[in-house]
Amino acid sequence: MNSTTLYQQILGLRSPWRVADVKLDLPGKLVEVRVVDDALALHECPCCGKACPGYDHRVRQWRHLDTCQMQTILTADVPRVNCPEHGVLQAKVPWAEPGSRFTALFEAMVIDLLRVTSIKAVADHVKLSWDQVDGIMARAVQRGLARREAKPVTRLGVDETSFQRRHEYVTVVSDQTRGIVLHVADDRKTSILSSYYESLPPAHLSGIELVSMDMWGPYITATERALPDGGRKIAFDKYHVAAHLTKAVDSVRRREHAALLREGDDRLKKTRFDWLRNPSTHDRIKEREGFEALRDSNLQTARAWRMKEAAMDVWEHTDESNVRAMWKWWCGWAHRSRLEPMRRVGRMIKSHLQGIVTAILQRATNAGAESINSRIQRVKSMACGFRNRQRFRNAIYFHMGGLDLLPEGVTHTKV
Repeated sequence: MNSTTLYQQILGLRSPWRVADVKLDLPGKLVEVRVVDDALALHECPCCGKACPGYDHRVRQWRHLDTCQMQTILTADVPRVNCPEHGVLQAKVPWAEPGSRFTALFEAMVIDLLRVTSIKAVADHVKLSWDQVDGIMARAVQRGLARREAKPVTRLGVDETSFQRRHEYVTVVSDQTRGIVLHVADDRKTSILSSYYESLPPAHLSGIELVSMDMWGPYITATERALPDGGRKIAFDKYHVAAHLTKAVDSVRRREHAALLREGDDRLKKTRFDWLRNPSTHDRIKEREGFEALRDSNLQTARAWRMKEAAMDVWEHTDESNVRAMWKWWCGWAHRSRLEPMRRVGRMIKSHLQGIVTAILQRATNAGAESINSRIQRVKSMACGFRNRQRFRNAIYFHMGGLDLLPEGVTHTKV
């Protein structure tokens, strides 16, 4: 088999395309494959697919997969067609997508590399610029979003993630069932989440059963306005309530510790994580015994800790009336405790009670959204940050969007 026949098979070319010549430049470590078409052949209009006569030819080049560690360039005189309806346009070629300077197989290989490492690492590996690899990622995301079918979602997760410092955020909407990102938008205002809801057909909006989120007012407002009976579909999961409670306990501990130290009492020294961790993790006997003595004392921190644990126990119940009664009792306890951090949490729980009750009864959790957020932060760390928000959004969709990213007709990158 000669070289032209070999590359004809590798590229999968069919009439009217054929490999005319293969040039090998050993000193430059370069292989150039020249492809031509039948001058009399008709080519399809890229808009309507109608077979049209040729108009003229223009020389184009594409980077292909390396041959024996030598860079391979595909060169072709690409015809322009004269479509009666759409005018003179460049015909499509079977080895690359429109607008790309890389073959489909090369782009697919780069996409597979991008799944596991950073843009810079891929650029160094394939000897491209950072912007060229970023362009391949951007085209893959655009392609994937265009292909994605709108499917009804029953459980949504809404979360914000930081873009950079100075409290710059993007809103991330995810499908809790499939664990994929559905929507990414700048900022975390009411209008941002409302615009996502407005993009959904009425049948999909009415099919949403639950929206897990943190207690961020703009998200709550947008959901209540957009969904039928939206207020009863919002769920504030155990993780967020626990985070507020542990923060309150730590606030009580810090204030009391400072007061005790002024009196020469250092009982609370080096006990911060004892109060914050789950009691079941106290596995060392001495630590457990020492902490049990503290938690059974009359310290303000011990009272705050017992309140936190009592609140966590409410999640074990499933009867709505019982759950509501227990929270009402707990909020009263917090109000009478004279511990301002716990009273603040009590007021917060009282004002968001419906969402907390919904989370308990539906066993709802925002863990999926939190997991996606953690993955986003790992991607951001791997990339050492992003130059602008569009590239940040592209990275989120690329890694967490569940998109079909490969060029048309490519299912793998092995050649």
